[in-house]
Amino acid sequence: MELKYCLYARKSTESDERQAMSIGSQIKEMQTLAEREGLSIVDIKQESFSAKQSGSRPVFNALLEDVRGGKYDAILTWAPDRLARNAGDLGSLVDLMDGGKLQKIRTFGQSFENNPNEKFLLMILGSQAKLENDNRSINVKRGLRAKCETGWRPGMPPLGYFTRGASGNGRDVIVDEERAPYIKQMFEMSANGKSGRYIQRWLESNNIRTRGDKRIPLSAIYRMLGNTYYYGEFEYPKKSGNWYKGQHEPLITKELFEKVRQALVVPAKPKWGAKDFPFKGFIKCYSCGSSLVGEHKLRKRRDGSVREYTYYHCSRQVDRDCRELFAREEDIIEQLYEMRHQLIPDKSVIEPSFRNAVQKASDMSGTSLDEAFDMYTRYVLYKGSKYEQTQLVRSINLKLVLRSRRILVVS
Repeated sequence: MELKYCLYARKSTESDERQAMSIGSQIKEMQTLAEREGLSIVDIKQESFSAKQSGSRPVFNALLEDVRGGKYDAILTWAPDRLARNAGDLGSLVDLMDGGKLQKIRTFGQSFENNPNEKFLLMILGSQAKLENDNRSINVKRGLRAKCETGWRPGMPPLGYFTRGASGNGRDVIVDEERAPYIKQMFEMSANGKSGRYIQRWLESNNIRTRGDKRIPLSAIYRMLGNTYYYGEFEYPKKSGNWYKGQHEPLITKELFEKVRQALVVPAKPKWGAKDFPFKGFIKCYSCGSSLVGEHKLRKRRDGSVREYTYYHCSRQVDRDCRELFAREEDIIEQLYEMRHQLIPDKSVIEPSFRNAVQKASDMSGTSLDEAFDMYTRYVLYKGSKYEQTQLVRSINLKLVLRSRRILVVS
């Protein structure tokens, strides 16, 4: 009975197999072998996946299912390690042979049929490939540790440094003379209270960009300000607790770094519902589309007393130079109350807990739902808690924008 073969070719994505035969070459060689030996190929499958992890290759998994379904009963491949480099996939192949579904595995230099000796040899070769993987992983990790212990962090250094090939003196990280002075000044500015956005604009005004000639995003600036590499120490791997003294030239002192870290400490965020700014987020900026954010301000009056004001303004997430005017919270509350029936035309679809409160107010006062809605809405906006105001906001399904301190409904 003629065996039906599936030709399987795999090119690993692992860096240690960069020089392995390409998929095209594997298929060509195995087709030549099939023609020479008269093998019947009924299907060709190919993929580029690592075989380290069991069950991680979709095409190989489909191959196993086709063998179980009887589509073919033999496999043609370049070498045993193309099929399996882990115990799980190797076990699946042997199980298919034990069950009589897989009769033969043919490679360029060997043949494995469904008998004890050849299955044992297949398992040895597959286990040898797994052993090579495991040892390679151990050797790579040992090499990385050795590099760290000599004071050089693996990988690309942060902005402000360049990598350089072996130069004979062991220095493979050098200072970027163009960017380094600006990065040092960036730390000094942060330590003196300058915000991240201020530093970002300052860097852009001096045309300081990434190695890819792009603007430095705000998130990258904060990552740089928290990077210990700049004062001469690094942790590798991250969050491992393994710290090393670098051999590269520091750009700042540890004292300056600690000062910056203290300056960047922000208070913990409050729990949901306890926020001080219930009207932020759901109103957008008319000019640029950013969400509004709230801000508390203290002003000293002529009589010596201090009064607190709350303002809402554009967060400038979309346009950092947006000039849309701020609005006082009192003005926003007044406008929302004036627009109450426009904002919530259908009282039956408001937020459940808010609707229950309106119904309760109606029952207690003996008024209609519309009158109770007016009364309770006024109470919530002018005297209610932040949590109650948030409930009211969640009942508004319209898109609102702030333009010249006025709230508008937009489609």
